Amino acid sequence: MNILVAGANGHTGRLLVEKLGKSNEHDVFAMIRKPEQADELKNLGAKDAVISDLEGDVSDAPKGMDVVIFAAGSGSKTGPEKTVSVDEEGNNKLVDASKAHGVKHYIILSAIGVENPGGKIKHYAEAKKNADEHLKASGLAYTVVRPGGLTFDKGTGKVEAKEKLEDPGSRDIPREDVADVMIASITEENAKNKTFELLSGNDTIEDALKAL
Repeated sequence: MNILVAGANGHTGRLLVEKLGKSNEHDVFAMIRKPEQADELKNLGAKDAVISDLEGDVSDAPKGMDVVIFAAGSGSKTGPEKTVSVDEEGNNKLVDASKAHGVKHYIILSAIGVENPGGKIKHYAEAKKNADEHLKASGLAYTVVRPGGLTFDKGTGKVEAKEKLEDPGSRDIPREDVADVMIASITEENAKNKTFELLSGNDTIEDALKAL
């Protein structure tokens, strides 16, 4: 399958590009804003780069793609306006374009807690929630992955995934495991049209997704 990774130059995006590129099962395309990033991402595993800005026109970005993975984010140092522009409006435009081009499956990286936004990250949680809801209402086959706190630890391959996890605040998960879950969701039929929270746990990724 042809897979587009939006936010390909981000921490999780780069893991997705590298893992998908090494798998030899799919052709991965890195969606990036800056053309000068293309060579590095191709070396990492991308078949090609798609130059497109989530704050601009993304109408042609998903053309020819079977799956879109949205792993983009405005970052923790930006204000509410940038968060809405990228995390919400950018995603929503890409969802609409994906539907127009016949994309079969759209996988979005969300976050635990967006259902009850509050505190310092209220604007971020609201943007993520709105993006999730736009995807779910789009008619596309979707997977909404809501991990806890992301770490740079090496992945363990063991997770806990449920629609709603108990006491998620005290646990986190390596970005590598999140990337592996998103990749596994491409081919696991039971992950389609599901929204689930994700933390480190005791189940294999395969078992966790099949039990959703």
